Amino acid sequence: MPSETLPAPGTPLTLENIPALKNEVRALAEERGAVILAHNYQVPEVQDVADFVGDSLGLSRQAGATDSPVIAFCGVHFMAETASILCPDKKVLLPDLDAGCSLADSITADQLREWKAKHPGAVVVMYVNTTAEVKAETDYCCTSSNAVPVVEHIWREHGDDTEILFGPDMWLGAFVERTTGRRMHVWDGECHVHAGIRPADIARVREENPGAIVVMYVNTTAEVKAETDYCCTSSNA
Repeated sequence: MPSETLPAPGTPLTLENIPALKNEVRALAEERGAVILAHNYQVPEVQDVADFVGDSLGLSRQAGATDSPVIAFCGVHFMAETASILCPDKKVLLPDLDAGCSLADSITADQLREWKAKHPGAVVVMYVNTTAEVKAETDYCCTSSNAVPVVEHIWREHGDDTEILFGPDMWLGAFVERTTGRRMHVWDGECHVHAGIRPADIARVREENPGAIVVMYVNTTAEVKAETDYCCTSSNA
């Protein structure tokens, strides 16, 4: 174990205490045979101490490929659940049990069952940002990077007239509809952070950073995407 004096829990990170904390984390990971996975959205200090950094699906695949018996997943609930589903023989730890996702919370398994009952025979496509209970009611689980190919595969394999229930992200659903030129039934859910971005925010950033290139996530409103230079998924940024 490292010999540095560690700051008390809740102490703000500083240039002086970060090295001791990093050493402590790495020592504990080695001692317990753990691999540390950090999502792209984590702060740099957490990413720096992780073994792998990526989007939720990419990290879950890393979890499945590792020989480590313990996975410390620095993300939110649904990410740790997905890793646990893909790695049933490993112990998956979530450092912050209060780390939730407003998008994943926007649809429940009961709500999905009711939606399916209104559209018998429809194929259900759910974004990976959902709970395990919702995934259990789903035909296809997609990411932002493969949502369009998944939907196109369904129409190709099941017929052009196949109804698709897509959720829970309404903005990703709208993106898929615009890209394919086809209509789906789209759930009215969103990430409150992505939905909170407005065209005025883009204008302000451009004014403060003349000549800057603005890159935006596909899971944002059409008005916001129209004001940016590039749109991308969390895996191809």
